[in-house]
Amino acid sequence: MGIWVAATLGVMTSGPTTVLAALTERLADDPDGPYLDFDGDGWSARAVNTAALALAGTFLDLGVIRGDRVATLIENRVEQVISFFAALRLGAIQVPINTAYRGEFLRHVLADCGARVIVVQDDLADRVGAIARETTPILEAAVIVGENPAADLGLRTLSWQEALDAGATVAVPEVAVGPADLACFIYTAGTTGPSKGCMLPHRYVVGLAEQIARAWGRRADDVVLTPLPLFHFNAISVCVVGTLLTGGRAAIVRKFSVSRFWPEVQRTQATMLSMLGSLAILIANAEDHPEQAGHRLRLCAAAPMPPATDSVWRERFGCATFSGGYGLTEASLISMLPAGETNKAGAAGKPNVHEFEVQIVDDNDVPVSVGETGEIVCRPNGPNLMFSGYWNRPEATVDVSRNLWFHTGDLGRLDADGFLYFVDRKKDYLRRRGENISSFEMERTLIGHEAVADVAVHAVASEQGEDDVKVTAVLVAGEGLVTEEALCRWCADRVPYFAIPRYIEFRLDLPRNPVGRVLKYQLRDEGVTAATWDREAAGVTFERR
Repeated sequence: MGIWVAATLGVMTSGPTTVLAALTERLADDPDGPYLDFDGDGWSARAVNTAALALAGTFLDLGVIRGDRVATLIENRVEQVISFFAALRLGAIQVPINTAYRGEFLRHVLADCGARVIVVQDDLADRVGAIARETTPILEAAVIVGENPAADLGLRTLSWQEALDAGATVAVPEVAVGPADLACFIYTAGTTGPSKGCMLPHRYVVGLAEQIARAWGRRADDVVLTPLPLFHFNAISVCVVGTLLTGGRAAIVRKFSVSRFWPEVQRTQATMLSMLGSLAILIANAEDHPEQAGHRLRLCAAAPMPPATDSVWRERFGCATFSGGYGLTEASLISMLPAGETNKAGAAGKPNVHEFEVQIVDDNDVPVSVGETGEIVCRPNGPNLMFSGYWNRPEATVDVSRNLWFHTGDLGRLDADGFLYFVDRKKDYLRRRGENISSFEMERTLIGHEAVADVAVHAVASEQGEDDVKVTAVLVAGEGLVTEEALCRWCADRVPYFAIPRYIEFRLDLPRNPVGRVLKYQLRDEGVTAATWDREAAGVTFERR
């Protein structure tokens, strides 16, 4: 089994265009070989499919029909994958929910997507019970996964085993599913407002899995290991669907652990890693582990990966890296590193010309010159290669699709060699005294200070118009490591004079959404607090240079 690409063109020439077609081909080629591993619990494609058909039978009895939404609130375990395929078997749509969600965050997603059924982990079920009937009236039933399935949610409930047993005798009809039919909703992080459901068609889910496999050079003998959550699109496309396409197997760990990382690499005999850049940094900064020697890793895919971390993985661990890529839930991969090329420092590869046309434009959607910063926009080169819009938000869909280009909301630039550089989120960009300032680049500088554990750089309204720069930082454990003035003077030696922060505030933590992203709009709204140090009030000045 291999991925369906033309070696010379790097584009798909044949193969499945739906997730179900990919599963069918795997069942025909390798039904009983290792497919997925969950902390040592191994599953073949046949075993997953058999359980999915049984669960689909129960969903059918619960009234789920084509186009209905089936929500899941489950950590990284096989029931998440089985629920995914079960929903698709009926032409329904899976809505995987972040397991950190509770209260209003959870209520919003359940009410917004209009799920009829939810599959929920037993220790998370009380969150559903607290909101189920009063605020999500469409929700009718729950399947509870785990050892304690007796939660009273005010809904019809079944244990996982009851659901499998009941559905095993139900005849599940064949449902014709096409490339444009929706496979799942992935809810965005909601850093600037309520999260939106990105509607992802089958072809997009399969297409992204193909693109990643092509970029990584993934083979049928590869074992991909990931700690990334299955409620995010990355793990679905790379491990669940990508492994159907390329063959081989994927190992999905419940939670990331530095101490357990190398033992898990050895246990699974992993050859590829799919991680976040922050996790790659943690491993690179950790001491050597007894089980580090003799690993089979040949690629660590993680973004963003600073050059120093990249060097550690290549030189200390003897493992190639892939961090040259850029995309969003709505459209991936907008850029990637072409096979055989070396990425430039700080670049996100080159525009993915096989799937997308990419431009950098100004506020009027006019393309800017090479080297100039503007918004990254793209449009697909074929049907169903990106999201189908935001669920129940036609105005938002039209807004990001104005002038027939998808507007990412991200700023970037292209150099003379065609490499794409991410500059900042457009809403996080600052402008001071006529100069543009990238909060992303500022944060990357500040995190280099030995006393800074985490940091957010954001705008504060200036009396003179435009923005003043504020740094909100979390310090590493310890007393008296650095003062606000000392950190400001440290910045002055490393950033342009116009970017030297006026305001600095130390906090124990930064405000975050349940995904872990910093809520910069909240920091902007809070502005100058009683705990904020003001460089001008302190009389600290710097010469223009």
